[in-house]
Amino acid sequence: MSQAYVTLATNDGYAIGALVLAHSLRSNATTKELCIMISPTVSSPIRSLLESVFDKVVTVDVLDSEDSAHLSLLKRPELGVTFTKLHCWTLTNYSKCVFLDADMLCVQNPDDLFSHPELTAVCDIGWPDCFNSGMFVFVPSLDTYGKLLQHAETQGSFDGGDQGLLNTAFPNWHRVSFVYNMVASATYTYLPAYKQYGANAKLVHFLGALKPWQHRYDASTGSVHTAPGYEHLALYLNTWWTIYLRLVRPGVPEMDLQSAVEEKTPLEDVQEIKDHFIVAEGHEHASNHVCDGTEVVQQLADMSIGQENLQEGLARWERGEPDYLGRDSFANIQAYIEEKLRSSK
Repeated sequence: MSQAYVTLATNDGYAIGALVLAHSLRSNATTKELCIMISPTVSSPIRSLLESVFDKVVTVDVLDSEDSAHLSLLKRPELGVTFTKLHCWTLTNYSKCVFLDADMLCVQNPDDLFSHPELTAVCDIGWPDCFNSGMFVFVPSLDTYGKLLQHAETQGSFDGGDQGLLNTAFPNWHRVSFVYNMVASATYTYLPAYKQYGANAKLVHFLGALKPWQHRYDASTGSVHTAPGYEHLALYLNTWWTIYLRLVRPGVPEMDLQSAVEEKTPLEDVQEIKDHFIVAEGHEHASNHVCDGTEVVQQLADMSIGQENLQEGLARWERGEPDYLGRDSFANIQAYIEEKLRSSK
C-alpha cells in the first residue's frame, strides 16, 4: 500500500495554502503521494485545480447525515472542524500518512517521517508536554476513527480544537525534532537557537494570526515586506510567495479567490488581494500600495530562475509539467530569492 502526506482545506482560501504546500513538497522531491481532504464549500474550479496537483482529493462532510461523524457533531457542535480533520483516519487506502496543516511550507525533504510510528509529532511551544497537531504521523484505521469519535463525544477537547482532543486520545505519543514543525511565529523568542538550528528546518509552520499571505509582497523588488519581529523569516516568506506566484496563482480563478477572501478565509483581506493581484476592471486600488495587476504580470515576465523566463515556466505549469527536480526545485527557488534579497539591500 502507498503512503501519503494529507492536508485539509475547509474553503477556497485554505485550498490556496494547501496548493503552495503541495508544490513545496514536490519541489523537495518527495516520493510520497499527496492527498487533500476538502469540505463541500470548496468551489468546483478550485477543486479542479487541487485535482491537477494532488494525487487524491477526498470530500468530507460532517454535516451529511450519512457521515459517521454527524451524530457526534450534534452532541459536540463546537468541534465541527475537529471532526472534519479526524476523517484522515478513514483514508485506509494508505498504509501510513503524515498530516500537515495547510499553512505549512516544506523547505527540505521530510520523507523520513514515515519511518516513525503512530502517533509521532513535535512538542507544542506553548506546553511541551503536548504535541502540536499541525504535523503528526498516523496510521489510517476505521477502528481508530471510531474510537476518536467516541472520545470526542465523551471527553471533548480541552482547548476546543483538534489539538486538545488528539493529545488526550494519544497520551503516549512519540517525539521528533522541532525541525519537522518549526513554528515560524515563535522562532524569534529564542533567536540564538534559531540561528544555531534553523538551517535544519524541514517543515515551517506559519502558526498564529499572521500568515504568509498577510505580509505585503512588493512586485518591484520581488520580495516580501516582513512585519516587525518577523524579519528573520524573510527567506521562508519569499519562498511561499515565489511558489504561489509561479505555480499556484496562474490557475486560480479570480472570482473564486475574491470570494474566498470575502468569506474571511486565510486570504482574508480583500484590499490586500486587490493590491497584489489582478483587479477586476473598473475597481480602483489603494494609492499606498505597490502595483496593479498589469505591473504584477510585467514583474513576473521579468523574473527568471536559471536560464528560463518565468513566462516559459508558467506555460509549463499550465501544461501540468512543473520541473520539480530541475528549474522548479526548491534549491533554485531559494537561490533566486537569496539573490533578490542581496540585490535589494
